[in-house]
Amino acid sequence: MQTSVACDLLIVGGEGDLALRKLYPALYSLWVSKCLPTAFRVIAVSRRETEQAEFFEQVRTWFDTSNSAKQFDEAAWASFISSLTFFSLDATSGEALSQLREDMLADSERDLVVYLATPPTIFGPVCEAIKQAGLVRPNTRIVVEKPLGADRESFLSINNQLTGIFEERQVYRIDHYLGKETVQNLLALRFANMFLEPLWNSKYIDNVQITVAESLGVTGRWAFYDSAGAMRDMLQNHLLQLLCLTAMEPPIHLESTAVRNEKLKVLSCLRPLLPEMIRDNVVLGQYQSGTAGGKPVPGYCEETDAQPQSRTETFVAIKAHIDNWRWAGVPFYLRTGKRLHAQFSEIVVEFKPVPHSIYPEQRVMDAPNRLIIRLQPEETISLELMNKVSGLDVKIPLRTAALDLSFPEENEPGATPDAYQRLLLDVIRENPTLFVRADEVEEAWKWVDQIKALLESAGKAPEKYAAGSWGPTSAVALIARDGRSWREYD
Repeated sequence: MQTSVACDLLIVGGEGDLALRKLYPALYSLWVSKCLPTAFRVIAVSRRETEQAEFFEQVRTWFDTSNSAKQFDEAAWASFISSLTFFSLDATSGEALSQLREDMLADSERDLVVYLATPPTIFGPVCEAIKQAGLVRPNTRIVVEKPLGADRESFLSINNQLTGIFEERQVYRIDHYLGKETVQNLLALRFANMFLEPLWNSKYIDNVQITVAESLGVTGRWAFYDSAGAMRDMLQNHLLQLLCLTAMEPPIHLESTAVRNEKLKVLSCLRPLLPEMIRDNVVLGQYQSGTAGGKPVPGYCEETDAQPQSRTETFVAIKAHIDNWRWAGVPFYLRTGKRLHAQFSEIVVEFKPVPHSIYPEQRVMDAPNRLIIRLQPEETISLELMNKVSGLDVKIPLRTAALDLSFPEENEPGATPDAYQRLLLDVIRENPTLFVRADEVEEAWKWVDQIKALLESAGKAPEKYAAGSWGPTSAVALIARDGRSWREYD
């Protein structure tokens, strides 16, 4: 699987949480699997004055405390770090990057991938320094993480800084949810199976639920989270991207432009909310003290460094509609929050009941067929069907049975590639299909900004909910009002 293209990966923010927790473990796994180019190097840079040996120890420590430790091999590790170099330097300095170019990056024939594992506030200065250092080449690519702005206006400002130096084809906006195996399998299920695609419309689907539930709180990142909130941190990107992949029309092929064009169409069809729709279609929440994992935990405004009067939402639920022929009348229920009862992410496609039940004594109408795409903690796909209970009962009792559409071997630890493995490899291979295009981000911000403006105008404050619960009671009412319920777990 190795390629002959020589490639350098420059990680700016090489000692940060993202790099240590996600990037190096993913790169190590790719190295062990022999998926990386034969001539591949990682150059990590950070402002911190750190010796190379100390840096290697940092990376190794994270391996020892993560799931990667299960697949850890000393010989593979020694081989991996032979390709890894660390420099203490200021990446916003054109002079510093010019020196790095002379030392490590002088060969313009080698592909260069620059991963900005940094806050967006320094995207512009780093890009300018890269330009000054002469590292903007036709074979240079740049990877950026969310948050990409706090609204449409700030996103356009950040994006202009990027595209003022790099072409759009060179910019890879990462959303790690799109790299998950089950998300990609969703496209295969829809577009490679004749039995399912004809049912994927308002005639047969009753509703779609997309949930990203987190059991943890802000975990020492209160200041950052308070500036974002659940709508900016999760809804605008992760949830809307999952909605796009669920609702999009079949692309003419799997090439990046075709896929991203169809996602953009979905975002363009999202129904704007009107002022009178806010009360019944949007729920905001903020967690209070409660119990998580059997232990008492503080409320959001009681966390370390918290401001007691903060009105930032840690939970949001929205009922959305897509105004096109395929999805007319089908509600999409979107939900995300912190300090909830369980940690999981999933897409639930709930089909309409049979038009007439021949089992009058069975509650067939209350047990719809569901396709469940689980993204975490495990990645699985199952189909809930009605099935007869074994026995000689003349009433023919029925029950819901789950048909597992995942391969058992794919559920073994380490068998399913991590999302960052997929996405890093796609950047190296110059495949932007699973990355978000600028017009997608802008369209998502337009929809979210409109909702936020209405919420602010209405003076809607987050509803309190206990940590360890399923969120505000109003979120239950939002879906119960339509005669439906959230899929939840004990």
